[in-house]
Amino acid sequence: GVGKNMVRSIRYWCNAFKLLADDRPTDFGEALLENQGWDTYLEDPASLWLLHWQMLQAPCYASAWEFTFNYFHRTAFTFDNLFCDLCDYRDRISPRTADSSIKKDVSCLLRMYAKQPTKASVSEDSLDCPFADLGLIHTAGDVRHYTFRIGPKRNLPAEIVVYACLCHAARVSQTARSIPFASLLYDVGGPGLIFKLTEGALSDAIEKVARRCKSIALSDAAGKLQLSFTEAPLSLAQELLNSYYEQTR
Repeated sequence: GVGKNMVRSIRYWCNAFKLLADDRPTDFGEALLENQGWDTYLEDPASLWLLHWQMLQAPCYASAWEFTFNYFHRTAFTFDNLFCDLCDYRDRISPRTADSSIKKDVSCLLRMYAKQPTKASVSEDSLDCPFADLGLIHTAGDVRHYTFRIGPKRNLPAEIVVYACLCHAARVSQTARSIPFASLLYDVGGPGLIFKLTEGALSDAIEKVARRCKSIALSDAAGKLQLSFTEAPLSLAQELLNSYYEQTR
């Protein structure tokens, strides 16, 4: 069994990842983790990318994570850089949050995404979080210096990238059938920032999926790139995920 504090932690993270809402499984949670779901035991790295994306979608319950991936614009940084900038952000939105809580959030976030130095003895505290395999944040020289890895990610499927693009397009407009490429790359909450992608990495993913899916295309409109789609973006995004997981079973 687990203690009451661990139960609270499990509940918090299940809500943060949009697996639960009001202590009940969401449609996303059931689709991913039910007995015949997409990836019941989270064996595919794509599922971790999907959870990372879901956590950072509105409403985001992890404010430190939202700030770090959307508003923290340093590529190379220290623990103290992130802590100080996050405190400044806290002062603007929730000044009653204690510095000690911010420090714990920074420590948790960095341990979540950055691989930790190997220790001689193996314990629970020495194990890396599965999200470290995403390679979004790397240590740089020592455990207090870090860098974001900007660009293509070896274990990020193109389908997950395009799924995120379509979700972002739906959030911007429910009726439009296109979205500027720049919005996907630079908008707060968009795939460019959440996955830390370059222009080339994002366009390569879209073009890869477009070669198989005729409902989407990367086109040039008056000299500006845009993602266009012929179906409702959320329906198309769901079809894309279903197709991806069917192929990987």
